Amino acid sequence: MMTSLPIEQHLAAIQASLAKHPRLILVAQPGAGKTTRVPLTLLSSEWAKGQRLLLLEPRRVAARLAATFMAAQLNEQVGETVGYRMRGDSNVGPATRLEVVTQGVLTRMLQDDPLMEGVAGIIFDEFHERSIEADLGLALALDVQESVRDDLRLVVMSATLDVAALKGVLGSDTPVIESTGREFPVETLYRPLGASDTLQMAALRVTEEALTRENSGDVLVILPGVAEITKLVRGLEHSGLDIEVRALHGSMTIDAQQSALKPHATRQRVIVSTAIAESSVTVDGVNSVIDAGLERVPLFHPRTGLTRLTTRRVNRASADQRRGRAGRQQPGVCYRLWASEQPLVPYSEPEMLQADLSKLALELALWGARDPRELSWVSPPPEGAWNSAQSLLRQLRLIDTEGMLTSLGRQSAQLPLEPRLAAMLTSAISQEALPLACALAALLEGRERIQGSLLDALKQHIDQPAAFHQWEKEVKRLSRLMNTSLPRKCSFEPLGALLAVAYPDRIAQRIVPGRFKLANGKTATLPTSHPLSQTAFLVAVNVESATSEANIYVAEAITLKTLVSLYPQTQKWQEQITWSEEQGKLVGDAVQRYGELILATQPLQQLPAEAVEKALIAALKQRPTLLFDEQMRQLQGRMVLLNTHDERWFDWSELALLSTLTTWLSPYMSGATRLSQLEKRPFHTYLMNTLDWEQQTEMERLAPVSIIAPSGNRISVDYSPCREGGAPVLALKLQEAFGWEVTPTVVDGRVPVTLHLLSPARRPLQVTQDLHSFWLNGYSEVRKEMRGRYPKHPWPEDPFTAQATAYTKRRLGQ
Repeated sequence: MMTSLPIEQHLAAIQASLAKHPRLILVAQPGAGKTTRVPLTLLSSEWAKGQRLLLLEPRRVAARLAATFMAAQLNEQVGETVGYRMRGDSNVGPATRLEVVTQGVLTRMLQDDPLMEGVAGIIFDEFHERSIEADLGLALALDVQESVRDDLRLVVMSATLDVAALKGVLGSDTPVIESTGREFPVETLYRPLGASDTLQMAALRVTEEALTRENSGDVLVILPGVAEITKLVRGLEHSGLDIEVRALHGSMTIDAQQSALKPHATRQRVIVSTAIAESSVTVDGVNSVIDAGLERVPLFHPRTGLTRLTTRRVNRASADQRRGRAGRQQPGVCYRLWASEQPLVPYSEPEMLQADLSKLALELALWGARDPRELSWVSPPPEGAWNSAQSLLRQLRLIDTEGMLTSLGRQSAQLPLEPRLAAMLTSAISQEALPLACALAALLEGRERIQGSLLDALKQHIDQPAAFHQWEKEVKRLSRLMNTSLPRKCSFEPLGALLAVAYPDRIAQRIVPGRFKLANGKTATLPTSHPLSQTAFLVAVNVESATSEANIYVAEAITLKTLVSLYPQTQKWQEQITWSEEQGKLVGDAVQRYGELILATQPLQQLPAEAVEKALIAALKQRPTLLFDEQMRQLQGRMVLLNTHDERWFDWSELALLSTLTTWLSPYMSGATRLSQLEKRPFHTYLMNTLDWEQQTEMERLAPVSIIAPSGNRISVDYSPCREGGAPVLALKLQEAFGWEVTPTVVDGRVPVTLHLLSPARRPLQVTQDLHSFWLNGYSEVRKEMRGRYPKHPWPEDPFTAQATAYTKRRLGQ
């Protein structure tokens, strides 16, 4: 008989809502029962009769446990009404109506049958984790619902959801139902690390505190990664405590993970786990949680094309999920290994914003969407990461220049592997190396840390498969999938070629021992003591970016002959013109290259004119001060002023002129091979020549280079302030302005110039755009002060009627 849970009071409302509206957001707190009660209830809905429901669980352990629990509630075995599907393991039957699936499986089901025939609805559980696969699954499901299946029901649920963001993609009218949880009181205690503490020391100390606490049950310790788990497990095993210590992390087999979650009959358990323990399924017996408050996530950097594992503080939603584990079955306590005043961000950043998107890009290409904007996303793929993913797929030859799948890409997209490994496996057919490729793919996709040589690790796995159960299982699966034999006596000779196909951007050339240049232009290092540090070429399989350079952790040598055979375009000679700082001129070579790697070079006897021009243009862009002298700044200022008041004029900002340098400068570069030959050229004249005669005349009228003062002298106007949004400046001796009643203007009277009225020694006396007001209110004070200092110059009482002059009184005959 089912125990009453908080979600049950909402089940009728959930059914009624989905009967009227095809979408629903369900926010249900931990312990509410949403994962198991909601799917079973929806099976009886009118719209679901005779069809299946899919329940998406982000973690394999949770998927299996949820299916097992729901089957037990129906007094059935898994595989009858309730079943599950995950990569490499499924248990469904002909009568199965509720399938608990993991994320990759849902994507495959949508790709294989976009009509989703026989599926009445999809339930996205624990959506707060915001994995790429979950975001992709929702985007594809929405596309199906909006195009061909308006009867398909979609439910998004979790304890912690950004409802506003979800409504932005599901629709503002999407119903939201909230449920409390069945959580017992949980006391929160803060145990921040001391100044000399390591994380292991603090975790061990607080674990001992939790075990001795009154009414203490089993203890769950949540740490950021496998290394920290291993250290704490070792410390607890040597602590002398009468406890059962169990590790729990994603690199363990499913069976091992489930075993870790089973209660011990007589002894207290301490389960030391990664964030995998955040899943929705209750861990029996646990009423103490020790949370390090950290998580380790891979962050992808589109600029370098590399991924770096980063340890960071968890968000508040995750911290609350972890805390809730202590109060699922009885009152509990949560020990937090940080200070109570430590701020936490509200939600986790979606994986979409921090991961490699190559798998997503391949899936969208298979879906027929060349641009992610064709679909609806809770968090759209970032442009930089998307472009990086597209570039990689082109390098892997999976998509063409238009973003369409190639034949190799279509075959690779069907494989349940990352694009790199899928491309390698598909390409292995022509290399007659499928058994080796299956073994290699199983090793590289596993979470097992490869120590030392990749070749040695591969040989060890093939020679002793029973010692590597998960790898052996995956090899068998891939071998069946590719219809090939197991790799018992395969040749290892194609290893370098296979890796070069999977990691074309990480083919590297030695610069000096231990330091390599990657095909993408980045540099990466190996310890000089490493056996491959002297190798001319290698494939850097596992690379993580550091502060300045990347570190290579797993690599394999490759010969130049192999590289050339895989990429025959490297045999073409390309002309390369570069600027030599040492020689102060352009130098040219013919090169054979792969990406940014120069494989062979020979000097060019004659530099091609087009290449010379291109290289000089590039050199000028790196040295803009050669272009933008005072005359150019004046011309720019005039155009900026005109463009501000009339959009028919042109953008002559520095950025715009540099980006169009080839257009306006090329006609004047004939014969130049050195920058010194360009330094004295009248760039302002070249730029002015891009205007026709009428435009030049109009420019001179609206923004004249000079203005005639009342003294009769022609005074230059300084337009350089206009480049930054200022006004043009006219600087002249104060005496030359006598007789001007108002401030002179440009641009048909719309823009007054800024007058800099100078002393006879050409020092500023007044800056104004209102000359009339100055003559009336400020001039008398200036006259009083200056007439004694400059007695040889005229200082009349009435500047309106006085003779304007640049001369002394003596020259004027006064």
